[in-house]
Amino acid sequence: MKIYVYAICKDEKAFADRWMDSMSEADGVYVLDTGSQDGTPAALASRGAWVACREVVPWRFDKARNLSLELVPEDADLCVCTDLDEVFEKDWRKKLEQAALMQPCPQYRCRFVWSHGEDGREGMVFWQNKIHRRHGFVWHYPVHEVLQWQGEKEVALGDAVGVCLHHWPDPQKSRGQYLPLLELAAREEPEDPRCAHYLGREYMYQGDWNKAEEELLRHLALPRSTWEAERAASMRYLARCCLETGRRQEALRWFYRAVAEAPSLREGYVECAWYFSQEENWPGVLLMSQSALALSQRDKTYINEDFAWGSVPWDLSALAFWHLGQKEKACFYGARALEKEPENQRLQQNLAFYQGEK
Repeated sequence: MKIYVYAICKDEKAFADRWMDSMSEADGVYVLDTGSQDGTPAALASRGAWVACREVVPWRFDKARNLSLELVPEDADLCVCTDLDEVFEKDWRKKLEQAALMQPCPQYRCRFVWSHGEDGREGMVFWQNKIHRRHGFVWHYPVHEVLQWQGEKEVALGDAVGVCLHHWPDPQKSRGQYLPLLELAAREEPEDPRCAHYLGREYMYQGDWNKAEEELLRHLALPRSTWEAERAASMRYLARCCLETGRRQEALRWFYRAVAEAPSLREGYVECAWYFSQEENWPGVLLMSQSALALSQRDKTYINEDFAWGSVPWDLSALAFWHLGQKEKACFYGARALEKEPENQRLQQNLAFYQGEK
């Protein structure tokens, strides 16, 4: 198979060698540099990448990615889109070829570790569609862009089992351009629920609670807003907005609605358990945290958050069991929480306390 990697970049010389080492399993690497001033193009070219330089004005990620895709040779069997702050686990090419032989598809998604803890443990993990055939696909949306098939009929999406891409971003790099691009996306496609959800979430991240609430409510009201996981996430974000503006009972109603909207996802249960812990409602904490832990299958979409799959539900269960007088179980769940975050001093102290009180 002919497998090529393509990417966009700007001022990422610090990542060039690490990225090229990871991408070296491909038959070729093609990069569109959009205006680096730090020597990134030369650094990549010295390692064997084919680099073109072109500024994209006004800036939007989908246009840049589509221009970078145009650099890929016509004989490609599969194109792999990555960023310079991303690294594949070794032998990714072999595993991708195996997946393609087992399940021939025009596009594949791979496991994507979007964030990591300070100790290197996995944080947010989902499966992302970044691998596809050379023709028929384009990137869409000014930011948080996704790959879209241009044909009339939908095409199959395969899982590249065993292929895992890790995201190691530069914490100093500004993401300030995201909000205006998300606002642009919502203006361009006001009926698109994805645009509304992302924009509402970004307003929440910025602490603009009123705008976040308005946009998230708009998302839920859109006729095409039917994806339960995304709707449940908007409901959780609305609950957070209510908490920040002093409306605790309204927040609880939104947490309940999030659980009911997507009962197969952990996140709603864990946030509700956390809410009850602030109220010292320990039976409520236990009900919600245990309901979360009963769900062992992590959703493959980006609608999942690391807190739900780390120490938090175990820690909340331990606290609830201790307050309800079940100290053996508090020790068990406290130990499991510590396994998830062995360097966490609070969890260490909690477990020592449970064991001392047993």
